[in-house]
Amino acid sequence: MNKSDIAPEPFMAEAALDAARGAAVIKRYEGAKDRRTPWLSLWESCYDYALPQHAGFTFDAPVAKRQMQNVFDATALDAVDQLAASMLGHLTPIWTQWFGLIPGPDVSEEEAQSLAPVLEKAARVMQSHFDRSNFAMEIHQCYLDLVVGGTASLAFEESAPGDFSAFKFQAIPLKHIVLEEGATGFLDGGYRILALTLDQMMARYSQAVLPKDVIRALAKDPQARINVLEGITQNGSVYDYVAVLNHEQGTPIILQAGTFNESPIISFRWSKTPGEIYGRSPVMKALPDIKTANKVVELILKNASIAVTGIWQADDDGVLNPANIELVPGSIIPKAVGSKGLQPLDMPGQFDVSQIMLENLQGRIRHALLVDRLAPVGTRMTATEVLERTSEMALLLSATYGRLQSELLLPLIKRAYAILRRRGEVPDLMLDGRNVMIDFRSPLARAQGQSHVQNTLQWVNAVQSLGAEGAGRVDVHATARYLREAMAVPSDLMRSDDAIIS
Repeated sequence: MNKSDIAPEPFMAEAALDAARGAAVIKRYEGAKDRRTPWLSLWESCYDYALPQHAGFTFDAPVAKRQMQNVFDATALDAVDQLAASMLGHLTPIWTQWFGLIPGPDVSEEEAQSLAPVLEKAARVMQSHFDRSNFAMEIHQCYLDLVVGGTASLAFEESAPGDFSAFKFQAIPLKHIVLEEGATGFLDGGYRILALTLDQMMARYSQAVLPKDVIRALAKDPQARINVLEGITQNGSVYDYVAVLNHEQGTPIILQAGTFNESPIISFRWSKTPGEIYGRSPVMKALPDIKTANKVVELILKNASIAVTGIWQADDDGVLNPANIELVPGSIIPKAVGSKGLQPLDMPGQFDVSQIMLENLQGRIRHALLVDRLAPVGTRMTATEVLERTSEMALLLSATYGRLQSELLLPLIKRAYAILRRRGEVPDLMLDGRNVMIDFRSPLARAQGQSHVQNTLQWVNAVQSLGAEGAGRVDVHATARYLREAMAVPSDLMRSDDAIIS
């Protein structure tokens, strides 16, 4: 944890107070962990069929404990990968300006014209740090967790001064995160488990004073790891941070404590119902079809193996030994004179209906995981068909996008701006929505605003068709400004009113 990123809190002088605070954090964590328990079996099933080879959801589970012995159909695996890649392209596309900063409603028109170029430069600086960091790789892993488990978490920390990017990201597995939700329905707390070696622990918590017995135990094996509990809880307008050692046994030790202006752990959900903390995923909705499709393919494979090798019967005449028979081309099977020898056993029926069932199941899985909605645009589609398909996609994902905008994109941009503002790379302005606003420019955001642009252009054409009096009702400059903002066009491409007059 970069020391410039966290406002340090003076360590307690008395060990008793230090241990009491650590015990309180652990107690709150255990309570949140118990509320997570009912989700574990559902998560296990979702990951077993849609993202196998995971390590389970218990901290002592070995890596890749769960094999693919129950997976016979790859439709869900392929659909999950496509949906996660589509979300990366539609929400946070790589090497693309997917957000911007614009003047807010409290800024006058003259101030907005002078402030717009400054904010656009600040947005480009922020985007360059995102592009140079490991954001694309880590957010894609979060999208995989989001599609399968319904909940994902991203650790957003500040890099050391002089690094290639000021941002450093890490996708937190669903296994290592425990969440809390406030009365308003927003996530206001989270707990993260880190398994660290002694060197990693000393590098991350350089001000911590470790007990000598812990140092000796870890020094014997440089690769030995010990779990550290990091808690982030919202306290008004700031976030309290504390790192606790020995949260499972022994006296708790506070390794580091302080506050953040913006949470360094960003958790977000696909969808949720009232009263639930963790989200529901598309895989959960399609899980019955996924299990059935895998069972149907398993039965088809068993039936195919029977069709290839057959089921045979033979008279026990003392000459034929079934244990020594190999059904290979060119083999000679001895039999007694006058006996029937080895004969195939007729099957009572066929399994042709399975192919029809499988195609229906695979179609429902692709539909539930939005593969048929977010697929690439075909070459034979007309422009109208592309617009209608984009509009339908925006309506379909409006609820999910609204949640991701509130729980992922807004905290992500605010945290990035806070880091760069402290470094002096962006103006010292507050992203309060009044003086400075965040403008989302991802393809999905543009698709949602495309209808407003089309309505505006249709209105302008309709009014101008009324003649000279109707055309005089259109404020060309105001319309041009509105279209520039709606289509996320840079402000330096539009001439100011003074330049037009002169």
